[in-house]
Amino acid sequence: MITGIERLAPQESPPALGFELRKLLLIEDNPPDARLIYEMLREHTTSEIEFVHVSNMSAAEAFLGSQSADAILLDLGLPDAVGMDAIRRVRAAASRTPLVVLTGNDDETMASDALHGGAQDYLIKGQIESRGLIRALRYAIERNRIEETLFHERERAEVTLASIGDAVVCTDARGNITFMNAASEAMTGWLLADAQGAPPTQVLQFFGQHATHAPAAGQCDGAGPMVSTSPNRVLMQKNGSLLPVLDTSAPILDRDGNPAGAVVVFRDVTVARALGQQTTFSAEHDFLTGLPNRMLLDDRIHQAIARAPRNENSVALLFLDLDGFKGVNDSLGHPVGDKLLQQVANRLEKCVRTSDTVSRQGGDEFVVLLSEVAHSEDAAVTATRILRAIAEPYFIEENELHLTASIGVSVYPDDGLDAETLTKNADTAMYQAKENGRQSYRFFRPEMNARAVERQFIEESLRTALGSGELALVYHPKVDLRTNRVTGAEALIRWTHPTRGNIPAEEFMPIAESSRLSLPLGTWLLREACTRAREWFDAGFTTTPVMVNISALQFRDGSFVDRVFAILEETGLPPAMLELELTESVLMNRVESTTTILKALRSRGVRIAIDEFGTGYSSLNYLRQFPVDALKIDQSFIRSISDGSDSALVAAVIDLARSLRLRVVAEGVETLDEVEFLRSRNCDEAQGYFFSPPVSAEALGALMERGCEITTVARSRIVELQGFDAPVELAEAV
Repeated sequence: MITGIERLAPQESPPALGFELRKLLLIEDNPPDARLIYEMLREHTTSEIEFVHVSNMSAAEAFLGSQSADAILLDLGLPDAVGMDAIRRVRAAASRTPLVVLTGNDDETMASDALHGGAQDYLIKGQIESRGLIRALRYAIERNRIEETLFHERERAEVTLASIGDAVVCTDARGNITFMNAASEAMTGWLLADAQGAPPTQVLQFFGQHATHAPAAGQCDGAGPMVSTSPNRVLMQKNGSLLPVLDTSAPILDRDGNPAGAVVVFRDVTVARALGQQTTFSAEHDFLTGLPNRMLLDDRIHQAIARAPRNENSVALLFLDLDGFKGVNDSLGHPVGDKLLQQVANRLEKCVRTSDTVSRQGGDEFVVLLSEVAHSEDAAVTATRILRAIAEPYFIEENELHLTASIGVSVYPDDGLDAETLTKNADTAMYQAKENGRQSYRFFRPEMNARAVERQFIEESLRTALGSGELALVYHPKVDLRTNRVTGAEALIRWTHPTRGNIPAEEFMPIAESSRLSLPLGTWLLREACTRAREWFDAGFTTTPVMVNISALQFRDGSFVDRVFAILEETGLPPAMLELELTESVLMNRVESTTTILKALRSRGVRIAIDEFGTGYSSLNYLRQFPVDALKIDQSFIRSISDGSDSALVAAVIDLARSLRLRVVAEGVETLDEVEFLRSRNCDEAQGYFFSPPVSAEALGALMERGCEITTVARSRIVELQGFDAPVELAEAV
């Protein structure tokens, strides 16, 4: 029970306590001892103190259950609690209140144990004097405040260390582990309970980039600053797994600067290291195929060249360009083109050794580095293997695709001493392979450089020619084999260079196609031909269409149909006066889209002819689906009529066209025997030098104006026109 609560009134001139004490709880069952303590406090009080006295532990617990005190004086010999039991009970009731215990002369051992049990100080009964009482209370209150401060700081530090993602391990002066936060437990696989007191080398097993054991961080010499180790370190976890880490260590020093331990901090860099490796990989590899790019290839070429003299071998470079890839891209779209490039890359890698390098330069160009070749023939063997692999069918999204490749080969040291020269010369040789029929390889020869310069000259000059008036059209008449009258004319482009003069179309058109100049060139040709045809239409020639060849690049351009109709509207030419000629290879590249485009053109009246028929891969089924008007038999078959080798084939094509109700046009007719054969087989029309070479627009206009029949054309390109008094020379073929 509570025996008394009194307020100590200040004396006239008592000394100051020097600390804050507003309420004191005395737990003492001896009233004289309680009075003595009360009187001692009165002597040193400068302000009111609430003095609460209880005589047993139960009363104290009841009081502390509802109130608090600034300090507690506890007698260790209470009726209901003695010794450490009294301390435990009062600490349970007020765990954070400063505590001073009172004990007898023979209880000093108990008092010492009380200090370990939570008391801040003790006083021996019979030896208490006022100054000692005040000093003990002040010490208890100040020590309790310091302990509270240290607890909060320690708690804040532990919460902080437990919350961060970095692992933290601390050791003592002997190098044994004293602390591990949650992150370090997770990364090492060791719990603090198991690792505490163990040496760091047992828990922190760091290894360098090449798995060479390194001294465990944390075994510092005590005087050095923070040490950052190699960024390529790994930590062996308790289960034997390796974890990429970045670790640092620093000494813990005492007040005198002597080593008192160490702290080790490390972090998991698995993601960061993987990201760094991915960044490096992306910088050196092609994003689509995963092959080394030009930068990495150049580095490997330099390395191969550096090793070649020591190993007494050569280095070969194969520059590869896909034939016909642009048509796939234009017809089937870039997603299919990308998948095709990926399959090509896979095939190339299977054709070479692991010591060699396959690189994508961009677009449909690849370079293969053969790092060690004993003879040039070794490069030829690899080139042949690649050509065969590339030519195998590709199956992508229900499409069966066919490709070929052209390869140029250069060899170190004969064709160059550095990567740039070897690459340039292999590229030059590749263009020679293309010009010589494709699906082949060519070794570099010095004279090829002159051809490369010529090619570059033609490409640059052709770009200028488009807007400088150097280009013109001539027209190759088409003749009805029954009447010999002109039934149309094919527009052909001619180029007169200001310094070179006439440049044959077979020289510049392949370059225009490969450099994508065929698109603006084809647009110019179509507009020019339609403009001239409109003039003929206005002159009354309403049944003589103009025929225009369309390239694969034009046909697969997304705006092709709109462009055709726009030019027709711009020139005012009726659609029926325009006949577009497309080769089998262009039409068969993507049957569904081809059918859609042809139907759109035919629905407006534009005529369609299949050019060079017999040289492609068209089937009768697709031929029946395509809305076309005419078949043009390729001149290679016509030239073989005289010896009878292809006469049966020509006759079969004519019969096929008639069964499909299509007009048949024979190209390249040059002899009377060919004309008579075609007439005997009921071929509708013919085109060739037997009737007329390509002529100027004016000459063709004059021919149509006279309404005459073409009867003969001599090799001198002089034509006789019925109704004329004398032969009229048309135009020399360009």
